[in-house]
Amino acid sequence: MAHPLTPATEREGRAAGTLLAAACGDALGVPYEFAPRLGEDRIPEMIGGGLGPYAPGEYSDDTQMAVCIAWALAGADGLPLRDARVLDTVADHFLRWRRSGATDIGNQTRAVLDSVQDTARTHGTSEALLRTSRDLHRNGGRTAGNGSLMRTGPVALHTADDAEATADAARLVSDLTHADPLAGDACVIWCEGIRHAVVHGTFDGVRAGVELLPPERRADWNTRLDEAESADPHTFGSNGFVVTALQAAWSAITRTPVPDGGTGHLRAALEAAVRAGDDTDTVAAIAGALLGARWGASAVPDQWHEAVHGWEKITADGLVDLALRIGR
Repeated sequence: MAHPLTPATEREGRAAGTLLAAACGDALGVPYEFAPRLGEDRIPEMIGGGLGPYAPGEYSDDTQMAVCIAWALAGADGLPLRDARVLDTVADHFLRWRRSGATDIGNQTRAVLDSVQDTARTHGTSEALLRTSRDLHRNGGRTAGNGSLMRTGPVALHTADDAEATADAARLVSDLTHADPLAGDACVIWCEGIRHAVVHGTFDGVRAGVELLPPERRADWNTRLDEAESADPHTFGSNGFVVTALQAAWSAITRTPVPDGGTGHLRAALEAAVRAGDDTDTVAAIAGALLGARWGASAVPDQWHEAVHGWEKITADGLVDLALRIGR
């Protein structure tokens, strides 16, 4: 008899692909992070190294933080993410990860998490993070980094049949560390892309996600997506910024041909995301979440499935299990 958390339908396979392909993109990009950009003739490989240094196939903070969110959602027991108990669990996992599991961490995420280590238990973990993150933004901090977009995939699996609820949750989880509206907008757009891909099997949700933003910001985001569709991923090389990170990922997805179905497109698009350069693991993790949601876990190449692993000894099978637990 099949394991109960083996994908039983195409939709479940796409949900499972969300975490798995994001982790594969992360591990594929790790060796090249902030290194000289790969040429078109170079094929990225999961050779490890990077800033960790990491073992071959090991994913970094992008997936580690996504796992923190996935754990909370897998145990939510029907509660919405907005419920303080669920959001506190996300925040608690972030803080535990910061203390004992972070192999790499962005400057902004570090600043927010470190500032609440001593006060979270008094005020509530998520409340403390939100207050600190929002104060940082109001006080002029540079708060539109890509650190919330890189981890946002699991949010889309929790309320996969409700676009509005997914959008609200995406912005709230972004605000835990990145309160700039640009970061929240990017998470809304990408989560709707993932949610729609899981449910309907297309990439149309990215454009639909723009319609979930405040009306006065929609035109700018449509222009940014137009730019991504008309330029190669490396055009958006300074991709520590959340806007250019999303553009680089979307460019890699939309400008990569679909030669032989899902496996070919998923692999080639993730390689293109790595070739964008700069924050390679993050751009590829962002792209991977959407590619996995579109093509499913079965589209991940076998050698990547066997190699990918990381924090808390979670392998490919563990990531699939987590994704399915969120949905069920």
